[in-house]
This record gives sequence, C-alpha cells and structure tokens, in this order.
Amino acid sequence: MSGLSVLISHYGNTAIFLLMMIESMCVPIPSEVIMPFGGFMAEQGLLNLWSVIVIGTVGNVVGGIIAYAVGRYGGRPLIQRYGKYILLSERHLDKADHWFNRYGEVTVFFGRMIPAVRTFVSLPAGVAKMSVWRFIAFSALGSLPWNIAMTYAGFQLHAHWSTIDEKLKPLTYIGALILVIAVLLFWFRRNKPRQKRENTMD
Repeated sequence: MSGLSVLISHYGNTAIFLLMMIESMCVPIPSEVIMPFGGFMAEQGLLNLWSVIVIGTVGNVVGGIIAYAVGRYGGRPLIQRYGKYILLSERHLDKADHWFNRYGEVTVFFGRMIPAVRTFVSLPAGVAKMSVWRFIAFSALGSLPWNIAMTYAGFQLHAHWSTIDEKLKPLTYIGALILVIAVLLFWFRRNKPRQKRENTMD
C-alpha cells in the first residue's frame, strides 16, 4: 500500500480533503491515486461514495483559491522566483498560460479535467485577475466530473486495486518527496537571513 493510501486509510475524508487541496496548490500529488482509493474505501463500506467526491472537490476548490490568490497578488514574477521550490517550471506556467490565452476563462473548467494542466491552471487565472466568483464556479464544475470518474473507477475496480496501486506507486512517492523538499527549502530559505543576522551580531 502506498504512502497516500495509508494516509487515506487512517484519516479518511480529512486526508482526501487535504491531499486534493495540496494538489490544487500546484504540488503534483496525483489525484489519480487519491480519488480511486477513496472509491475503493467506499466500496468496502468504510467511506461514503458521494462524501468522497464532494470533499475531494471542495479540497480542489480551496487549494485552487490559494493558488489563484498567489497568481493574482504575487503575479508571474513571484511564481518565477519561488515556483522552483515546488518544481513549478517555466514550462508548466507557459503551458497553463497558453491554454488560458487561447480559450479564456473556460480553461479553468476544462483544465480541471486534464492531467497536469489541472494542477497548475489556477495560477494564470489569478495572474489574469479573473473574477474570483467565476473562478470558483468553473473550478468546482470542472473538478466534479473528474472526481466522479476517478472515485467511481476505484469503486468499480476494487478487486484490482492492488494492481492499480502498484503501478501508480512511483507517482505517489514522487509527489510526497516533492512536498517534503518544498517544505524544507522554504524553511531553510526563510531562516537563512535570520542566521546571517545572528552571525553578524556575534
């Protein structure tokens, strides 16, 4: 059983909410593992199928709002400066910008149903200063069918979950490793100036 699956097994809907929120904050944790395992647990009678879907979608929206705010109030320069700490490259940003510039605000809706794009689509929406209420609506409406499909797949394929989990396990480990590295880099960067000041005072 992978790391994400263990978290969901122990903490249920709380873990699903937090993991889906983090995924929408541009941290590439695979919802392709999170939501199907929630569906698997629903089939086992440990969780409710619709609560998994709704909570996963709410997590997406909350995480998306945070990423949207970063894009809106920090702009592209902030993303270019700090995006590397969560492995957000110029290529990711350019790809999301391309979709947004080509298709407009509806990108938030369709982008939520496209792997990789769904993780980063909130940033250019914030940079473009899209209406926050339209952003929330499109984000929720786009996340819902994706989460229904992923959760229902886990519900139906419960007998083959061990095979699915094994094949997706590398993605799980990568996502968890990225999260740990991002937190450590942020902590060291934040405390480095403080240490310099203390050394100067000494």
